[in-house]
Amino acid sequence: MMRVIGFSLLLTAFILSPVIAQEDGEETSVLRAGMIGLTTSHVPAFQGVMNDPNAEGPLTGVMVTDAVTGGAPDNASGWPRREGYTNTLRERGVVIHETMEEMLPEVDVVMVMSVDGRPHLEYARKAIEAGKPVYLDKPMAGSLADVIEIFRLGEEHGVPVFSASSLRYSSGFQAMRNDSPVGAILGCDAYSPCSYEEHHPDLFWYGVHGVETLFTIMGAGCESVQRTVTPDADFVVGVWEDGRIGTFRGTRKGKHGYGAFVYGEQGDQTAGTYEGYAPLCVEICRFFQTGVAPVEPQETIEIFAFMEAADESKRQDGARVSLADVIEKAKAE
Repeated sequence: MMRVIGFSLLLTAFILSPVIAQEDGEETSVLRAGMIGLTTSHVPAFQGVMNDPNAEGPLTGVMVTDAVTGGAPDNASGWPRREGYTNTLRERGVVIHETMEEMLPEVDVVMVMSVDGRPHLEYARKAIEAGKPVYLDKPMAGSLADVIEIFRLGEEHGVPVFSASSLRYSSGFQAMRNDSPVGAILGCDAYSPCSYEEHHPDLFWYGVHGVETLFTIMGAGCESVQRTVTPDADFVVGVWEDGRIGTFRGTRKGKHGYGAFVYGEQGDQTAGTYEGYAPLCVEICRFFQTGVAPVEPQETIEIFAFMEAADESKRQDGARVSLADVIEKAKAE
């Protein structure tokens, strides 16, 4: 597929008003994506990947054309950066709107990007009710209850919803999931940085990357978790319904990294590391084009139930906590 490049691309490095792509001589429309919540470095990074004039494959079918700054004023990690990221997109030709209501008629799909998960339900609700497929960046929301409600809204309105960490699509982790070099997966130890943010459950803020790595390799089916926490680290043990054990180690001291060690029927080995945003952006574009989320809602719900259950285990001094109980409680909220 090759983009038809408009005159604006000759003036800047980014084309932000694409309407046509060509494939095998046939013209097809490029989906216009709108971003909401310009408070994370993912904003210029994702936009740069998706609007790259040399993009190939699914990336050629979606372009970021519009945005709303948004964000949470009481989040010191994101709010001070919003002006800079907004200006970056504006300089690249993205149209900046004052409100989602103003932006929604101008776009085909929506990317909820706010680094703070608490506004995500509100943003997703508006997009879903407008019939726009939604990708939600990490964390999907500020609570498990909100995650469940977003999926419920999507199902109610027949609008596809998708959320994932970029770690999910690193090639080593995908290989373990789809064509394991160690045979059937018996267990996994995943790790990532795990700083906290006061308005979110502890693991939502950065631990989500390592927890998603764990679920990418192990799959859904976790029944319970137990958590040990010190000032420098978290260690969460998950027991799956088939008796397998998976662990997450979240680090706050020393050199930080992302990865996993996998135990299989045919051997044990390390599995991948962080490979940047491009693989996730490809999946986001494919999702928007097909309307099919690449991750089942139940698996994403379990990821956030795992993290909320870890908080409950912490409150209970490391007691084992059932994910089913945590999910039922969230549904009642």
